[in-house]
This record gives sequence, structure tokens and C-alpha cells, in this order.
Amino acid sequence: MAVLVVVLLAVGVAVLVRGRTDTASSVGANGASPGGSTGPGGVAYCPGPEEPPPPSPAPSCIPFDWNSRVAENHAYNDEQPLTDAQRAAAQPKATALAAELARLAGKPATETAVRQDAANALGLPLTSIEARGTFDGPLKNILVGGGTGAVCVNGSIDISGKATAEVVGRTMDGTCLPGLGGH
Repeated sequence: MAVLVVVLLAVGVAVLVRGRTDTASSVGANGASPGGSTGPGGVAYCPGPEEPPPPSPAPSCIPFDWNSRVAENHAYNDEQPLTDAQRAAAQPKATALAAELARLAGKPATETAVRQDAANALGLPLTSIEARGTFDGPLKNILVGGGTGAVCVNGSIDISGKATAEVVGRTMDGTCLPGLGGH
């Protein structure tokens, strides 16, 4: 019985190791299998830029485009489109937020106080305001934003203490302030 268990374990390990080496050796740098693994609709993936080209004549394949992949990966930060009427209607709020941030620039204030002042300038509840930056000294290098629907008004106090605000579309991931991203 012990010999049978040892034999079964050895066979199992051999099958696992063989399966892993087959998989690892058959995947190219772009995740495609040499010889054309198939993608959507049964069409083969093209070799990546660092892989050898396919044999001639080249079969049709799904191309590898790094810039398209990066753009798709960062699409969450794209803004929802706004009409001219939406921008014009929100512009007075942007002007009010810029004035409030100019009043606060260079003065110490907590994040809660900045968010409340931004909420008042935009006519929104405090819970609708997003804020990012350092709030442990004179205000500079901060972002605040808020809005309703697709329309957002974002303001900032830059590193030199200059305050600005603008009307923007809400990001595709549902925020007014753009995501930080990074990997």
C-alpha cells in the first residue's frame, strides 16, 4: 500500500511539473502563444514587438499596440462630455470656488474646513466634496472638487499659492478629481 501511494504521488508531481513547463514555454512576452493562440472570435494574437515575426505570408491576427493598452488602462480618468450649456451654467460656481480658494491660500486650514468652504461656494453638501493635498500648514498644493451629475467644478491652490477653478466633466469612474493612477 505504501508503495502505491509513493507511485501515485510521483505520477501526480510529474504531471503537474510537465503541465507547468508546457504552459510557461508556450506563452510569449505579450501573453500570446507562439504559432498563434486565439483571441476573441478565434483570431490569433500577433507576436509582440520583442518576438520574431510570423512566417510569411502573415496570417491575420490581433495586433499588439502598447499605446492602445495604456490608453485603455487609463480610461477611468477620461471626463464625461459636457455641453456648452452645462459649462456655462456651472461657470459662476467655478468663479465662486476660485474666489474662496484665493481667500484661503497661504492660510492654515484643516481639510474639513476647506471642504466646508468649497461646499458653501458650490452650494453642495459637505459629503459631495472631494479633497486632496496637504492640510498641515499654509494652504498650497491642494485640490478640491464637487458637482452633480456629469458636471464637476474642480479648484486648486498650486504650490506657489495661486488659486484657480474650472468646470470639468465627471471622470468615467465617477469622481470629480482625477484618479491618482500608478502601478
